[in-house]
Amino acid sequence: MARLSLALLAVPWLLLASLVCGDAVLDLQNKGRPAVDAQIAKSKTCTKDKLQVRREWGDISAADKKAYIAAMLCLIGKPSKLDNSKFPGAKTRYDDFVVVHMNQTLSIHGTGSFLSWHRYYTWAFERALRLECGYTGTQPYWDWGRWAADPEKSPIFDGSDTSMSGNGKKVSHRGTLFAPAGNGGGCVETGPFKNMTVRLGPLSVAVDPAPKANPRADGYGDNPRCLRRDISNQLSSRYGRTEDIVRLIQNAKSIGPFQDNMQASNGVHNTGHFTIAGDPGGDFYISPNDPAFWLHHSMIDRTWYIWQTQDFANRQQVIAGGTSMMGFSTRMQSLDDPVDLGVVGEKVYKIRDLVSTVDGPFCYVYE
Repeated sequence: MARLSLALLAVPWLLLASLVCGDAVLDLQNKGRPAVDAQIAKSKTCTKDKLQVRREWGDISAADKKAYIAAMLCLIGKPSKLDNSKFPGAKTRYDDFVVVHMNQTLSIHGTGSFLSWHRYYTWAFERALRLECGYTGTQPYWDWGRWAADPEKSPIFDGSDTSMSGNGKKVSHRGTLFAPAGNGGGCVETGPFKNMTVRLGPLSVAVDPAPKANPRADGYGDNPRCLRRDISNQLSSRYGRTEDIVRLIQNAKSIGPFQDNMQASNGVHNTGHFTIAGDPGGDFYISPNDPAFWLHHSMIDRTWYIWQTQDFANRQQVIAGGTSMMGFSTRMQSLDDPVDLGVVGEKVYKIRDLVSTVDGPFCYVYE
């Protein structure tokens, strides 16, 4: 009886310990929220009645997960709006998004537009799900730290009918420059996207064995193959933990170091992509062709959002970097530079219109 009483007494302490440990990223998010609410209160475009809330995949209901998946499958089932003679590999509306990313890859990574471009791009995808496929929810995100120890068992990659599908079939293969060989490497055989056909690319092969070459040098030819993944915790458990996200947010006092550290080889951007790995997930140009891309980049956006809210007044209209990842004929990026998503965008915006989630075309927060 005494032992039982002691065990019962210990329960509140265990609960208290878990609350004390908490989620340090969420703590930072909550700390910055009053500044966001103050901005919404004086905004003419983003008001409380219009505000959308993005949530982590593990926190939304099974019905909401299925609705998001259904809308994505709907886009995959709709015909492309691109010129087939120029982009023969773009067969679906979903492929249109991949082509736009391929087109602009070298000017939207390692540049001053990296964060704003991908914010608009992810929002445009969410908007297409809504307007073209009847989706009524918001774009979910993948909290890397929450599942860093074992991403394969997360609700994102567990292979269930409410997941983004599971790992690829385990095959003999070697690691790559960015990631050691993981637990898969072959075709995805579980979950809603097990029959998904990848047609564009490859352009930047970072998977073993390499996918067959595209019939066109620019990667836009029709090159049908299965969706492959090589998910493991070898990067996430080292560089994608909650403490890694917190360190990124707290240590960078200006936008340049923040985005540079985020995009470093061991930064959270690279870590997320190569936790998925495979084909097309590990290909720099065509990575949006993996359905999990959108959850990953929503978390990229969330991390930027949280960083901004820590000094909201001084972290909105700021960018750093040039206009070319390779540095050829580059100039410093300007807030007045246009962001044009072509056939998947609402319209051409200036970067300055895309630096706040509660201004310009946007009206959303993270919870």
